[in-house]
Amino acid sequence: MAGNSTDPGRSVTSKVTAILMAFSGGGMHTLTEIAGFASLPTSTAHRLASELVAWRLLERTEERSYRIALPLRMLADASASEARSYALTVMRALPVLDELSRATKGEVRLGVLRGADVLTLQPRHHRSDDRIRAEALMHCVIPAHAAASGKALLAFSRPEVVDNVIKAGLPAFTPHTITSPDVLRQKLSLIRLTQVATSRDEFQSGSAAIAMPIFYGRGHVAAAIELSVEDLGKDRKPAASALAVACRSLSRQLTTELHVTGNQNCTANRAQPVLQPHP
Repeated sequence: MAGNSTDPGRSVTSKVTAILMAFSGGGMHTLTEIAGFASLPTSTAHRLASELVAWRLLERTEERSYRIALPLRMLADASASEARSYALTVMRALPVLDELSRATKGEVRLGVLRGADVLTLQPRHHRSDDRIRAEALMHCVIPAHAAASGKALLAFSRPEVVDNVIKAGLPAFTPHTITSPDVLRQKLSLIRLTQVATSRDEFQSGSAAIAMPIFYGRGHVAAAIELSVEDLGKDRKPAASALAVACRSLSRQLTTELHVTGNQNCTANRAQPVLQPHP
């Protein structure tokens, strides 16, 4: 982590990252403890922690302390170190999702695999003083086989992950939902070649989306960005181009920042490789 709180080159994102790092060991922390860990003035820590609460990355307790919020606990299965890693990824993704939404005028979501489901996180915010100010971070759990982001994640997951999803069952939500294991495996093979996943009327009739993966090192998928489109045929090419730029941008940023974080923090979860762009 660069410098102290008076370092003029220290970005808002780096300060937020430092706050989230305070929770790598789990538990609850007071505002004073957070400010001390992050080397921030209490007023700055309070302002940023309040934004993290609005984003639903942190939550307040009855004792007026802070802890990791429900969406991140859902992602990490109550593992604080994994929750911290996911929180860092979400924080880096927020401005990327914002830019993509503004450029495409579409709904944009970050998807992370959670068992046989994909947890999608959709920021709702406005911009003030050239900074993103959160209104909410909405979350939704969807069976992975019925979502574009879910298929993008499954395509680059370990074979046993796909096997477990199939064993859990492939329920139909519409007549267009993939329910055949063979068809799903064929679709995933194609996605591995193109790095583009789509869904049309598969979870909800009248909806369509396109998604692309974000990778950790050694080809391990970390998350996916999903973009809703009105016409999958007409919108596929421009949507894929915009998604490719967003995913590469996010991967580059995560490669640099999380590599440094991983080298500086022994508590990092070793099951999560350093983020790198997919070759």
